[in-house]
Amino acid sequence: MLTLGVHVSIAGKIYKSVDRAVDFGCNTFQIFSRNPRQFRKSMLDEDDVEKFRQKVKEHNIKPVVIHIPYTLNLASGKREFYKISIKEFIVDLREADKLGADYLVTHMGSYKGGTESAGLLRFANALNKILKETKGVKPKVLLENTSGSGHWLGYKFSQIKFIMDRLNLPERVGVCLDTAHAWGAGYQINNAVGVNSLVKEIEKEVGVSNIKLIHLNDTQVELGSLLDRHFAIGKGEIGKKGFISILSHKDLKNIPLILETPKKNQGVGDIENLKMVKSLYNKTVSLKESIY
Repeated sequence: MLTLGVHVSIAGKIYKSVDRAVDFGCNTFQIFSRNPRQFRKSMLDEDDVEKFRQKVKEHNIKPVVIHIPYTLNLASGKREFYKISIKEFIVDLREADKLGADYLVTHMGSYKGGTESAGLLRFANALNKILKETKGVKPKVLLENTSGSGHWLGYKFSQIKFIMDRLNLPERVGVCLDTAHAWGAGYQINNAVGVNSLVKEIEKEVGVSNIKLIHLNDTQVELGSLLDRHFAIGKGEIGKKGFISILSHKDLKNIPLILETPKKNQGVGDIENLKMVKSLYNKTVSLKESIY
């Protein structure tokens, strides 16, 4: 069964995001639980949280995914900002638990003003503190690969391995694979050979079993450009052939998919992108089991 959803808005009330996902025909979805470009101004209303959980249960949606706000940076070399990011992350993780979320996706932060190795160590230390302070919390933290733009960490899976090897509670952490980011970082996944090469690298560095979610996004940027630009499914550089290769790969085909494609791009929105993925998936069903 295809587990497919999109990133939806929480505008109005957070529980309305569930209705939006259901209207799209999704059986999974992703949200920001608060404004992603500001520090926290308030906590979620308890009644809203309960309605959110009830709607998720009613429509049998799983997994429920929350993306961490962009404002946090666990690799920052600025002491006060680093401390605030850790504190806010702890609150966000606890809130994700209240909402009944399965995963909390995070980027690995920027080491701007410092060195890559120091940024990786800061991130690992921050995550260890966060996990220690959130014992009993159920959502798994997923480390998302990046395109490597600016000073962002996580553009190579060896960097994610560096983090996971230093965690005291590695069982509470997994990986989110973003296809557009992978392309921007130099992984040529527009054909079966390239997809298989990526999977082999992931298996070597962190283990494919640790991939709990795929952000399925196309992109128009040049391979290895380090740019982060999402685009409509099948209309970018990864293309239909690339997505068929991803959807049919024996190690990837059962992983939940979340689209973060532009809401309207040349007349293509969430509904059209969901239809495209379903169409490509249906083409893989007739294929023999992948052996690559």
